Amino acid sequence: MYNQTKASQDAMPSSAQLLRSTVAAIVVALAILVTMVLPAEYAIDPTGIGRALGLQNMGEVKAQLAAETVDEPIESVSDGSGNQEILERLERIEAALAGLSAGQVVPAAAAPVEPSVKTETMSLTLAPNQGAEIKVEMAEGAIIEYEWLTDGGKINFDTHGDPYNAPRDFYHGYSKGLFVPGDQGQLEAAFDGYHGWFWRNRTPADIEVTLIVKGEFASIKRML
Repeated sequence: MYNQTKASQDAMPSSAQLLRSTVAAIVVALAILVTMVLPAEYAIDPTGIGRALGLQNMGEVKAQLAAETVDEPIESVSDGSGNQEILERLERIEAALAGLSAGQVVPAAAAPVEPSVKTETMSLTLAPNQGAEIKVEMAEGAIIEYEWLTDGGKINFDTHGDPYNAPRDFYHGYSKGLFVPGDQGQLEAAFDGYHGWFWRNRTPADIEVTLIVKGEFASIKRML
């Protein structure tokens, strides 16, 4: 009986062993927090390991999504599908508000002015947290080539279109991006109406945006 009790006591870890195990666990947890969790979740990378592993970019996107949700005076509703759906809802509402504030609704009988092939360049400056929109009036099936770029900063954008007399909450997207310095490509109008770009500056500094459009369209103007 004595030998069994002594063997059981010998098998139990001592206080010193427990302390060393606890300290080791804390050190490992801190290392994971600093090198992986902070870069991936909060875009904080004091060691540089997160950027090397690609976690820093993940954290920047998450931080940007959080900023988009917090900054808008809209009560977000999440159905569990994640930040992407929240962002898309916010962008649709912003696009709709932009159109309403610009008074771009045209009577149903109206038609675009006679389009012609031309090249236009427009520039604008966005203050921190400011949004702006430029749209091209196009007929269905018309194609334009476009390129827009900043003076070095990175901004969010949503390329979308609105038909004449669009119903409330209508949204037709072509492309979008977060925290990018520019974009280029072709845009084919899905319907008669206005097609273009909405930008928002989520950085602490002013950003200048220059847009170049070439193709068949009736007009181009800043909507917001």
